[in-house]
Amino acid sequence: MIDEIQILGVYVPAALAWAVVAAIFVYALRAPLQQLPVYRLLWHPSLLELALFVLSWWGLSALADTFL
Repeated sequence: MIDEIQILGVYVPAALAWAVVAAIFVYALRAPLQQLPVYRLLWHPSLLELALFVLSWWGLSALADTFL
């Protein structure tokens, strides 16, 4: 189902809105993750951030589809 969200009179695809929220969530988690000693052992920390973004985007979309 293709949904749209009205933000200040502009219709925005729901997937774009959830992607923005997921990106903000991952950006907020970046600093605490970098303080962990395990973070330094990762081969590519960017892959972890990408995986967190994809999982949070999927989770937000699933929650929105269920509850909204």
